[in-house]
This record gives sequence, structure tokens and C-alpha cells, in this order.
Amino acid sequence: MLLQFATIMEPTEQQASPIQNNPPFNEEAWIKLIFLLSDTQDWLNELVNGAVMQVPMKNRKRLLRKTYYLNVSALAHILQRHYFKIPRHPDASKFTISVLEILSYLRDISTEPGTPVAGSLIFRRTVDVHKTVGFDRDQLPTTHITVLTDSGVGS
Repeated sequence: MLLQFATIMEPTEQQASPIQNNPPFNEEAWIKLIFLLSDTQDWLNELVNGAVMQVPMKNRKRLLRKTYYLNVSALAHILQRHYFKIPRHPDASKFTISVLEILSYLRDISTEPGTPVAGSLIFRRTVDVHKTVGFDRDQLPTTHITVLTDSGVGS
């Protein structure tokens, strides 16, 4: 299905133009699209929740809380960029611990207060776990984990 969206014409100071729909807005098709997207999102959310529930760790539901939600895209980013077994992004810090340990730390860090990052909607949580968990950007061993979250999860 090919969708074309309405163009919004900017009104000038001298004359106000109505919003022009070209082609005309097909409400019925649009509503069907919204329901399809909603059903697809619900199905994907169920798959994500099922995948997280397979992880053999305590309190795994904390990874899915409304106030600190680890979505599958964020987890994929963390693993793709920061897991030592995936040879991408060589200049990024890398975890050298297991995925289960990474998830445990992410779960536990969710209870830490976040600090706003100036000029953004991001919050930073940095925790010293008192155990080497990987290496930093300078290839030095580190015991610190920093988690960045968007403002949707607050401080």
C-alpha cells in the first residue's frame, strides 16, 4: 500500500491558506493503517516481553518498567556497539562480561537517580560496580557503567 501524506501550506501574513490535501485524505484507509500499525506494535511488544522473560535472571521485569524501559532497539544498540563479541565500533567502550551480567547491571542501575545532560533530553546514570566489566574508549579496564536514557524515563 502506497501512502501519500497531506501537504500543509504555510499561511502568509497577508492571507491565510487552508490546509490542502492532495490527494484527498482517505480517512477509512488511514484508520485501517493505524489499526494495522497498532496491532503490529502490540505483537512486537509481546515478542520483546517473551524474549526478556526467557532471560534466566531475577527481577527481569524491571527491565520493562514504564519508568525505565529497555526496548529491543536500545538493547540491540548496546550489544552492537558495546559488546566485545560483536566487532563493530572499535573506538567504543566494550563490555567483556556476559550478556546476562550486562542485563543484570542495566536492571540494577535503573534504580539509580539520573543526572540531566546539559542541552539535551538525556539522563546519565554512572555506577562503579567494583568489578572489571570491560574496557573504556582508551582501551583501559573499567569498573564503571554509564547508562543514558531519554527524558521519557525521567530522573
